[in-house]
Amino acid sequence: MLTLILILFAFAVIAAIIKSRRFKGWFGESLVSNKAGRRLPAEEYQAFNNVTLPDGNGTTQIDHIYVSRYGVFVVETKNMAGWIFGAENQAQWTQTIYKRKSKFQNPIRQNYKHIKTLESLLQISQSKLHTVIVFTGDSTFKTPLPPCVCRLANFTDYIRSFRTLVLTEAEVVGICGKIESGRLQDNAATRDAHVENLWNRHRR
Repeated sequence: MLTLILILFAFAVIAAIIKSRRFKGWFGESLVSNKAGRRLPAEEYQAFNNVTLPDGNGTTQIDHIYVSRYGVFVVETKNMAGWIFGAENQAQWTQTIYKRKSKFQNPIRQNYKHIKTLESLLQISQSKLHTVIVFTGDSTFKTPLPPCVCRLANFTDYIRSFRTLVLTEAEVVGICGKIESGRLQDNAATRDAHVENLWNRHRR
């Protein structure tokens, strides 16, 4: 009997972890990282994952950055299910699962802050920074969205569609060095501090 209770408790804990926002975020980001590793040639695209950078209000966390001579691609990942409604200029988008609706921040606007933080750090023109939004879950777009909003299946095709050289090899090396030196250490303390910063902003 005790063994059965322990097994059921373990299953309950695992189920709670899988349903948690942090696990869903980590899983979605892992899918993007793995797909990019297979489809974006390492000799052309330098990858940085889970990059936390200081900004004027604390920190900002960027899921993925891919640096190439075709520009710097800044990726925001959304692991979501259901129907997705939104427009490029709307402050909030809507997720609908059956009859339950919930609002979430427009990821294009969310990623714009990441773009501005990188623009300041790297000291390059914003025209060389490209926003990419990747939905990894079982979701369906119910409204027209711009090409930068992708699915897991096609986001690498979108990135590789940029074929105009905008950076030199030396600039790519310099940008990678600035990201590496400017990022905060990727550990639990950094992640917890970032979450606390987000909570503090929303309380204001």
